[in-house]
Amino acid sequence: MRLLVTGGAGFIGANFVHATVRERPEVRVTVLDSLTYAGSRESLTPVEDDVRLVQADITDTDVVDALVSEADAVVHFAAETHVDNALADPEPFVRSNVLGTFTVLEAVRRNGIRLHHVSTDEVYGDLALDDPSRFTEATPYNPSSPYSSTKAAADMLVRAWVRSYRVAATISNCSNNYGPYQHVEKFIPRQITNVLTGRRPKLYGAGANVRDWIHVDDHNRAVWRILLDGQAGRTYLIGADGERDNLSVLRSILRLMGRSPDDFDHVIDRAGHDLRYAIDSSLLREELGWRPEHTDFEAGLRDTIDWYRDNESWWRPLKDAVEARYAERER
Repeated sequence: MRLLVTGGAGFIGANFVHATVRERPEVRVTVLDSLTYAGSRESLTPVEDDVRLVQADITDTDVVDALVSEADAVVHFAAETHVDNALADPEPFVRSNVLGTFTVLEAVRRNGIRLHHVSTDEVYGDLALDDPSRFTEATPYNPSSPYSSTKAAADMLVRAWVRSYRVAATISNCSNNYGPYQHVEKFIPRQITNVLTGRRPKLYGAGANVRDWIHVDDHNRAVWRILLDGQAGRTYLIGADGERDNLSVLRSILRLMGRSPDDFDHVIDRAGHDLRYAIDSSLLREELGWRPEHTDFEAGLRDTIDWYRDNESWWRPLKDAVEARYAERER
């Protein structure tokens, strides 16, 4: 298989590429990434001899069309993803997530290529903290941030291209990922690297907001299952039954790193902060036989802490700029 991976130098995409090279040596991987602040060549250093990296914007029609024409399938990770950044400046999110997905769709339509589009559970909005229900493939879209609204728009474009042009595409909506190579602006790596640099971790509001955590390797195994055996036009939700409130996650990080569970600062809550995400992945499990392997969250968290401790050269150049941006927002 000749596989084009858009956004393959970002967090989830890079881990997907690593796993593909490690577990599927018959697959020839090309990565398309604009290498903005959230994607880096360094994230692909361990596999640089095994993949082709093309630096270009996802909205560059000529480049995207040329790369798609050489591929047997496309996995589309490329997106702007950080909610805080979207609140500060939504324009890059509209361009990358909406126009970028349109560009990919037109290229796969012209070339008759299989597409898998990677999305987020945030398109469904949020659930009440005391609501026992979870998101399913039938949950109505109700995005609440500039980020999630652009991902919802992208999902709708994919569905329209499937119906109108018979594009062979699938969609997955996944819960919050954690693991190596995640940018230090995100919740878990920010707290880990705060401790490693002698800073006090920061928690939005009371920390009651609940996220449904999944290890990035489990997410990417699900993507492969869908790519190979998923039904065209179908949406699959990916989740590992990992609901935890932000306060509990932070206190677990502090405990695992030998710090007091109260050694953090509360900061003003994010505008429109979603309360709870929860995924029902029954369709994926029953139809495609996928199951998460990283079911011990604390063990996965411990491994993630060890990775950041052992790979300071990867994240240290990013840290000061991230904290400066947060300090400006938190004033």
